[in-house]
Amino acid sequence: MNPYYLIGGGFLLLLLTWILAKQVRSRVLVLLFLLSIITYIDRVCIAVAGPRMQQELDISPDKWGWVVGAFTISYALFEIPSGAMADRIGARAVLTRIVAWWSVFTTLTGAVSNYFLLLFVRFCFGAGEAGAYPGATSAVSRWFPSAERARATGIVWMASRLGGAMSPLLVVPIQMAYGWRMSFYVFGVLGAVWCVIWYIWYRNTPGEKEGVTRQELDQIGPPPSGAHHGLPWGYAFRQKNFLLILLMYHTYCWGSYFYLSWLHTYLQKGRGFSEDEMKLWSTLPFLFGACGNLIGGFLSDVFVRRFGLKFARRSIGAVGLALSGIFMLSTSQTPNKEHAVLFLALGYGSMDCMLPVAWAVCMDVGRRYAGAMSGAMNMAGQLGSFLTSVVFGYVVVWANGDYNVPLVYMGVMLLVSAWLFTLIDPTIPLVREGEEETALPKAA
Repeated sequence: MNPYYLIGGGFLLLLLTWILAKQVRSRVLVLLFLLSIITYIDRVCIAVAGPRMQQELDISPDKWGWVVGAFTISYALFEIPSGAMADRIGARAVLTRIVAWWSVFTTLTGAVSNYFLLLFVRFCFGAGEAGAYPGATSAVSRWFPSAERARATGIVWMASRLGGAMSPLLVVPIQMAYGWRMSFYVFGVLGAVWCVIWYIWYRNTPGEKEGVTRQELDQIGPPPSGAHHGLPWGYAFRQKNFLLILLMYHTYCWGSYFYLSWLHTYLQKGRGFSEDEMKLWSTLPFLFGACGNLIGGFLSDVFVRRFGLKFARRSIGAVGLALSGIFMLSTSQTPNKEHAVLFLALGYGSMDCMLPVAWAVCMDVGRRYAGAMSGAMNMAGQLGSFLTSVVFGYVVVWANGDYNVPLVYMGVMLLVSAWLFTLIDPTIPLVREGEEETALPKAA
């Protein structure tokens, strides 16, 4: 079946969901779902186009590591300010600014003429996209009750994997017909359309939005009371829970960012897949990841009701990460290229069971500081993404072109992340009730 028919049918299904949704928060989720798809289409586009770009611009593996790393370092640097801004002024203006910015630099990626200009554009792209998921997390924390947050976050992250799966199906035909530059021009337009819809329709709290019934307001619960203060960072960094969350996500991203930065190069140069074969095989990990997000978010919310918050978050997170580490190590050892893709897909599906749980933990622990908390977690993660992006290229060169060697250290880091998740306690808030007054002066 033509992939364009499947993609078109998916968007029609989203439109039907919007029309038939009885609850306004379901429509909020549809818009966040679309945001996540567009985010990852734009983000994975460069990974799909990577082999052609490296050839045309004469970029070696070690230099390409800096190209994908340039995005992650700026993304990390601007995560906390963007997430904190979403807490303070709301996701309506913040997400509009973010999507508009990254759409401009997606388009400009197609216009670069040399290595150093590409580094600059990708750095600016990362700075603009920073805060997209903390902003979405802030919106979910205001629009969804706690028993629905992992499921809602799982759906948002499932969309990101669908975006990653769609990228090869869209990018490869475009770049085969018109060159790799055209794919960036096309995808830069998608975000602009989303910005207009989001800013016109969305409101920062359910109470501001027309059409929200009293029954739905009661289901969502009351909004945070009192004036919003910035997260007391000095106080937060003295909390064990806060540091564990940051370290867990940092080590996780050492393994996860491979799929967004090096996967397509790995399959072509490391495993010998042709560009035509890539259209099918490179989508498999993202489809497994989409299922993992949905399953992990759903199970976590079910477990919250049956076994309590601590068991629900820890069990899904730790088991998913441990399995992903085992599958990553298995990939590095198998000589069969189809088995390698299958192991990678199972690994991505396993680690993505953890993903909505980790972001739900930010809401559990951060509460009114959910945007800042998730921004801090993602900043720590993206520092790991930057390091692994750069290290991967140098390890390949050191290993005389063996693309399997870097998978070993990534698998080990995922196992470390699994252990760290078992130590996180989501029942302990970042700032306890009554402690804010004493915490704020220490952060000043």
